[in-house]
Amino acid sequence: MCRIEKYTSGRYNQNMKKICFCAFFLLPGMLYANPMFADHTQNSIGIYVAQSTGYGDLGHLAFPWEWDISPMTMIMLQYSQPIRLFRLPARINFNVMQNFAYRHDQGKSFGAIGVSWDVVFGQICGWYIGAGIGPYMRDSGDDYVESRLVFAERVFIGKNISENLRAELFSQHFSNGDFTKINRGFNFIGLAINYSF
Repeated sequence: MCRIEKYTSGRYNQNMKKICFCAFFLLPGMLYANPMFADHTQNSIGIYVAQSTGYGDLGHLAFPWEWDISPMTMIMLQYSQPIRLFRLPARINFNVMQNFAYRHDQGKSFGAIGVSWDVVFGQICGWYIGAGIGPYMRDSGDDYVESRLVFAERVFIGKNISENLRAELFSQHFSNGDFTKINRGFNFIGLAINYSF
């Protein structure tokens, strides 16, 4: 009898763990609307403006006291549509960007186009937090990354400021995964405004 009670108690605990996992990780993504878009909208246009915080890997962005504000400014236009990724609210983006370098010894200006995916991991009271990744093709290499193909990782915190407008504070890292000799990477931090329609 004791063995049966232990067996059923163990199965009960396992089932409760599964239910808790679903409740805390899967249900929020299935139940909540996509916070990056207004209700009943399927498109978004955004403008992203960012300042370089120097070269380094993605972890470099976590330590502001190590940032080296570099003479580079990025402006990016983004068109997005809402999707679901692993049942979480997400968006697929088409990006056109231009990086302006002010000193040739610190890197070169370049243009790029890319596709990226952003996923929201949590949202509360109009705020949301997420991350994204995607490949970009540049029109030239530079002193930071030798290749024209780079991959961008993005982390962002957003806020719904009106029914159709969202503001985001974001950081973005570009590198190529070390498939060329020169791959110091470069980082940006900036602000974005997205309008959904």
